[in-house]
Amino acid sequence: MELKSKMTTHFSTNPGTKVRLGPDGIHLFARGSGANLLIGEIVPPKSMWAAAPRQVSIALTNTCDLSCSYCFAPKTHASLAFDRIISWLNELDANGTIGVGFGGGEPTLYHRFAELCAHTSRNTGLAVTFTTHGHHLDEALLAQLRGNVHFVRVSMDGVGSTYERLRGRSFDGLTRRLASLREIVPFGINYVVNSCTLTDIDTAAEFAEAAGASEFLLLPEQAVNARGGIADETAQKLQEWVESYSGGMRLAVSEKGSDGMPTSDPFESEKGLRAYAHIDATGLIKHTSYALHGIPINSRGVLVALGELRNHHHTTI
Repeated sequence: MELKSKMTTHFSTNPGTKVRLGPDGIHLFARGSGANLLIGEIVPPKSMWAAAPRQVSIALTNTCDLSCSYCFAPKTHASLAFDRIISWLNELDANGTIGVGFGGGEPTLYHRFAELCAHTSRNTGLAVTFTTHGHHLDEALLAQLRGNVHFVRVSMDGVGSTYERLRGRSFDGLTRRLASLREIVPFGINYVVNSCTLTDIDTAAEFAEAAGASEFLLLPEQAVNARGGIADETAQKLQEWVESYSGGMRLAVSEKGSDGMPTSDPFESEKGLRAYAHIDATGLIKHTSYALHGIPINSRGVLVALGELRNHHHTTI
């Protein structure tokens, strides 16, 4: 969810433009530039609204070579079959999804990761993004990803010694990876906010902007793995920081952490599973990556499972 800012995005139509119809109007998206245009004056009839979520994230694997204590990803071994993913992407693309985000675990450890990105970019109209800790983005992998990925999200919680204590990896090593990444594709920084990382947030934002990041995504820590999530006092300080921020990067915040934040969401009517869904590494479709339960995607496809997930939600609230 984007935080309110004075920044604007210029839009120009091109062959990569995708049109999505929904309750807020006609949404045009150019995946090459990341530009969005919403024509809210024209609301199509409900029968024409896109059947699939606007954005879908897919955990390709639960495997990760880091062990961050606040990570939500399951620690059980699981990995999705390549052909299943391709089938789901084709269905989502045909039914109005505009972007897919590959995650994990660590998606760069998926055995056919570069091939998957290339296939998705070349054979669908989906914008391809992925979230990574960044340490496997060497020259060889970046060369394979060039032209096949539209945005990358790099997880960076704290800077310097804070980062190294929490992530167990060299911060200088990450800095070098970012320098190579910025030559290939636009990227943003994902920043988990808790009492350990809040003290670094000014320095982290300055570092991210200097490194070439176009977005700083705030992820207030969620309650997982017997951790209580972000403390109320820390959340209040984060809100104050957002309100006083004057840097040049676009700020965004996770929907689960957006309470009290000065957010701006043009898709006011497109909420819940119309906006977003998550597919985990076992093939369950869920409301979010934090959800404990979901619906298995079987041979009937993603939309059938999505419908069952919607019905299950309505019968349990």
